[in-house]
Amino acid sequence: MRVAVLGCGYVGLVAAACLAELGHDVICVDTDREKVEFLDRGESLIHEEYLPEILARHHGKRLFFSWDLKEAVHQSLVVIIAVGTPANESGDADLSYVETATREIAIALNSHKIIVEKSTVPVQTSAWIQRSMVLNGCSASDFDVVSNPEFLREGTAVTDFLYPDRIIVGSRSERAATLMRQLYSKLMDGSYSAQAGAIPAPTDAASVPLYLDTSPETSELIKHASNAFLAMKISFINAVSVIAEATGADIEDVRVGIGSDKRIGHRFLRAGIGYGGSCFPKDVSAFQAIAASCGTDFKLLQEVRQVNEDQLTRFVAMVRKALWNVKGKKVAVLGLAFKSDTDDVRESPAIKVIRELLEQECQICAYDPAAMERTRALLKDSIIYAADPYSAMNDADALLILTEWKEFSALDLTRVRGLMKYPIVIDGRNLYSAEQMREAGLNYYSIGRPPVEVVHPLPVRANVAKIS
Repeated sequence: MRVAVLGCGYVGLVAAACLAELGHDVICVDTDREKVEFLDRGESLIHEEYLPEILARHHGKRLFFSWDLKEAVHQSLVVIIAVGTPANESGDADLSYVETATREIAIALNSHKIIVEKSTVPVQTSAWIQRSMVLNGCSASDFDVVSNPEFLREGTAVTDFLYPDRIIVGSRSERAATLMRQLYSKLMDGSYSAQAGAIPAPTDAASVPLYLDTSPETSELIKHASNAFLAMKISFINAVSVIAEATGADIEDVRVGIGSDKRIGHRFLRAGIGYGGSCFPKDVSAFQAIAASCGTDFKLLQEVRQVNEDQLTRFVAMVRKALWNVKGKKVAVLGLAFKSDTDDVRESPAIKVIRELLEQECQICAYDPAAMERTRALLKDSIIYAADPYSAMNDADALLILTEWKEFSALDLTRVRGLMKYPIVIDGRNLYSAEQMREAGLNYYSIGRPPVEVVHPLPVRANVAKIS
C-alpha cells in the first residue's frame, strides 16, 4: 500500500518508519526543509531504540522524505495526518496544523483517499476534517476520514507500534475499514514477528492485539481518555506518597501491594516528581476543555493536574530542607529528559526543578545520556554540562536524580561518596533502596519513604551563662 505521512515529528517519523517495516511504500512529508534534508541524509531526529536501524533499512527503498505534500498525496492511497496539536493558552488543543494539512490535502486530491487522523485530537475532529474537505472543493465520495490514534510511549515507540496492545480504528465506511485492516494485516496475523530481521518483541507483548472497529468519535475519545487515566494513576500514587512520607510508610511497598491487584497493575504506578513530556500535560488539559465544552465539569482532571504541580513543589522543598540553604550551593543533577530512553525535554519535571533552583541562585552541573543538546537549547549556559555522571558529582553539595535512566540505578556508590563534598543524595525516582544508601554512607532522601541519615552534623553547643 502507498502511504503519505504528514509530519516528521515523534509520531509521524515512527509511524512512517514502522509502516515501511511492514512492507508499505511510505513518503514522510514536512514543511521544515532542514528537517527533511537531515532525514534524507539518513540521520534520525529523535532518540528512539530501533528507529535508526529501521530508518537505515528502508530509507531510499520503501521510505522517502519530502516537503512536496501535493506529490505525496498524488502518489498515495492512505494519507496520515501526524502533525502537532499543542495546547493553546486556554488549554484547548491547537488544531491549526491539522486544519492546514486538511486544506492542502483537499487541494491536492486527485483520486479517492483514506485520510487518517493519527494526531491526538479532541473528539469530533474527524467531523471537522470531513467538513473542511468539502468546503475546500472535494466531494464527500472522494475520500473517507478515519480516526486511528497512536498509543506510543517515547523510548519504546517502535516496539509499541510493531507489537501493540490494541489498534483502534474509527470509520464510517466499509471501504475504509477494509483498507485499514490491510494496512495492519501483518500485525494481526503474526507474519511480521515471524519474518527474518523483525524487531524483537517485548517480553510482555500481546500474542494478537485487540483490533477495535468503531466510530470516529469513539476512537478519538479512547485516546484522550487513555492518556488522562494514565496521568491520573501517576498523580494518585504521588498523592499517596505524601501520606506515606508523613506516616513513615514505604511507598515502594505500597506500590507493589497495590499494583499486584490485577485490576490495577504496576504500570504508571511509580511515585516520583510528576509526569511531563509532550502528551500528558497537554492531553489532560485538552480533555478537561473538551469536558467543559460538553457541559461537564471534570473536576477530577483538575486535581490530577494540581497533584502533579504540587509534587514538583514538594520535591524542591525536599532539596531545600536537605541542604538548609541552596543559594551558592553546587548541585549535581542526573537526568534532563522527562523520562528515560528519550531525548525529549518538553515539559520535563527535571528542567522545571533546575529552573526553580537556578532562581534561588543554586549552581547546577548536569548529565543526561541523550538530552544534553536539547537542554542546552533551552537553558543555554545557565548550567554546566558534564561529560558523564561522575564528572557532575565532583565536589557537589548534593546529588539529585531526576530521570530514571538504567545507568543511574547502577552507580558506584562508593565512588559517589568519595567525589561529593557532602554525602547527600535526593532521589526523585526512587532508584535505590535505603539499605544500599546506608551501606554506602550516604544520606538519602526519596519520594514517599523515610529518609536515611547516616552522617549527622555535630550538634551545636550553645554558650549558656551561669547565673550566680
